[in-house]
Amino acid sequence: MSQHPHERMPAEAAEDSEQAPGLDFEGTTPYEDYVQADVLTHLQHPLSKDPGEMVFLVTTQVMELWFTVIVHEWETAAKALRRDDLPGAFAALKRSAYELQSLNASWEPLAHLTPVQFNAYRSALGEGSGFQSAMYRRMEFLLGEKSASMLVPHRGAPRVHGELEKALHEPSLYDEVLRYLSRRGEDVPAAALERDVTRRYEPDPAVEAVWARVYTHDPEAELVRLGEALTEVAELVWRWRNDHLVATRRAMGSKTGTGGSAGVAWLEKRAAKNVFPELWTARSHV
Repeated sequence: MSQHPHERMPAEAAEDSEQAPGLDFEGTTPYEDYVQADVLTHLQHPLSKDPGEMVFLVTTQVMELWFTVIVHEWETAAKALRRDDLPGAFAALKRSAYELQSLNASWEPLAHLTPVQFNAYRSALGEGSGFQSAMYRRMEFLLGEKSASMLVPHRGAPRVHGELEKALHEPSLYDEVLRYLSRRGEDVPAAALERDVTRRYEPDPAVEAVWARVYTHDPEAELVRLGEALTEVAELVWRWRNDHLVATRRAMGSKTGTGGSAGVAWLEKRAAKNVFPELWTARSHV
């Protein structure tokens, strides 16, 4: 005869008790203390009555978190290269590739918005626009897309402005790569090594020649692997820009973008630019 569930033997109850997690804590749980979930889940304050705005807001906040961790990875990779720690740089670049894939997947909830759906809460953005994201700007600076004018929107936030100004004056990830190649005996031109790092990086035929020589080596050679790790990052950034472009085209066509930007025209210009340009053009000469 089977026992009623409430009439289990004491041994069975004791076994369940041993397997159960601890439930009683003083104050908040250790998970909450570490993750700050209560803070994260109360940062959403929609400004319209449209239920779709919540998706837009949360997705945008998730993207900001991915920007933050990717900046951390690229800064880690740059510092590793500075001290000639190639394995450390490889590890950070590999992590950032996985993170970029997750960032790009964040477009999915917004990728199929119709103009009517977007217009239902677009006015809530006011003058807000993604190009005002300070953390995304730090990502672009690390890729060599420097521009002092992009600090202007952040003058009213001293801490953010200070962090961006610091990033503007620091070598980009690509600058550190070229310096590392030079220390490894590659003939990187002085103009690239001594350039003004506050300016946008411009392609150099001599750097293209360096990568072309590197790629004649065994595919498992360290510098080839470095080139491929950077190429993976560059491709994923390109995919991010194109996904942004396509989502914007679907949601608003060619109308002026939020914050007064040129909208699709601005994004088309961004999507056409190669990240780490000589890594792409050098392939034609190998």
